[in-house]
Amino acid sequence: MKTARYLFPSDYMADPSARVFNGRLYIYPSHDWESGVPENDNGDHFNMRDYHCFSLEDPETGLAHDEGVILSVEDIPWAGRQLWDNDVVEKDGRYYLIFCLKDRHDIFRLGVATSDRPEGPFRPEAEPIKGSYSIDPCVFKDDDGQIYVYFGGLWGGQLQNYEGNTPLPRPYLPENGETALHPRVARMTDDVLQFAEAPRQIVILDEEGRPMTADNPHRFFEASWMHKYKGKYYFSYSTGDTHLLCYAVGDSPYGPFRWRGVLLEPVVGWTTHHSICEYRGRWYLFHHDCVPSGGKTWLRSMKVKEISYDEKGDIQSE
Repeated sequence: MKTARYLFPSDYMADPSARVFNGRLYIYPSHDWESGVPENDNGDHFNMRDYHCFSLEDPETGLAHDEGVILSVEDIPWAGRQLWDNDVVEKDGRYYLIFCLKDRHDIFRLGVATSDRPEGPFRPEAEPIKGSYSIDPCVFKDDDGQIYVYFGGLWGGQLQNYEGNTPLPRPYLPENGETALHPRVARMTDDVLQFAEAPRQIVILDEEGRPMTADNPHRFFEASWMHKYKGKYYFSYSTGDTHLLCYAVGDSPYGPFRWRGVLLEPVVGWTTHHSICEYRGRWYLFHHDCVPSGGKTWLRSMKVKEISYDEKGDIQSE
C-alpha cells in the first residue's frame, strides 16, 4: 500500500498519533468540528473539545474503530479552550496522555492525563506541566526507557512568544536569513507527570550542516514526531506555510538533526500533521487532509500509507 487511504469516513479526525500497545495499533487524533469561529492565522477556528481513541486491526484494508471519548475539555480543571494535538506513552503498565490546551489566560500549556488502559478514559492532572508552553506534543520512549516530549509550533502555536523558555514582552518571528525558530524537547520525570529538566532547543541543520534559516522551505513550523530506526533518531515535522512534511536524522534524542528529505508533498488543506509507526514488521505514515470536507481546513480526515527505507536509511514514501 503506497497510496494513502482514509481511516474513519464518518467524522473529522486530524493530527493522528499512532502507537502500538500490547500488540494492537491505536490512534490518538484531535477531533475537528464546525465550531462557527471565524478562520484566522492564530487557528481560533480549530476549537476542538475532546479526544477519541481509535484501534486499527489492518492498516492495509481496515477502517479504524472508535473506542469512544477519552478526554474532554470539561474534564480538565485548568482548561480554557482549544484541545489540540495529543500523544500517548506507556510505562509500567500505565498509560500517559500528553496533550496541549489553552489555559484560562489563553496560553497554550501541555497537560498529562493517565489511564490503566490504552483506550482510556484518561484522568487529567489538576495542573499543567510546570514550565510547559506551545503545542503538538510527541512522547518518545527510548530503548533505555527514558521518555521525552517534543513540542512547539509557530503562529497559533505561540512558540514565537518565547526566547528559550522565557516569555517575551512581544512575539518575535525571525526574518529571511535569520536562524529559524527551534522546536523543543524535554525528558520527563520517572512518574511521567513533569519535565525532569528545562526544555532544550532542537537544532535542525540543512543539507550543508548549517542551522536552517527562516526562509528555508524545509524549516520547522509545527507537528514534531520522533521515531527510531536502526539506532538513528528520526525527527519529522511540518513546515506549516510551505505545506511539507520533512524529516531529519541524528545520533541523540536531543539532536542536532540533519535534514534528509520530504516525507509528504502538500495535501489539500492548510495543515499537515502526522505520525510514523511500525506495526507487524511494516512501517506506516499516518496523516490527514481536507478532501472529504471539500477543502475546509478546519475539517480534516485521517489517512494512512505505507513507507519503507532504502539501504542508506532514507525514507521512501512514494
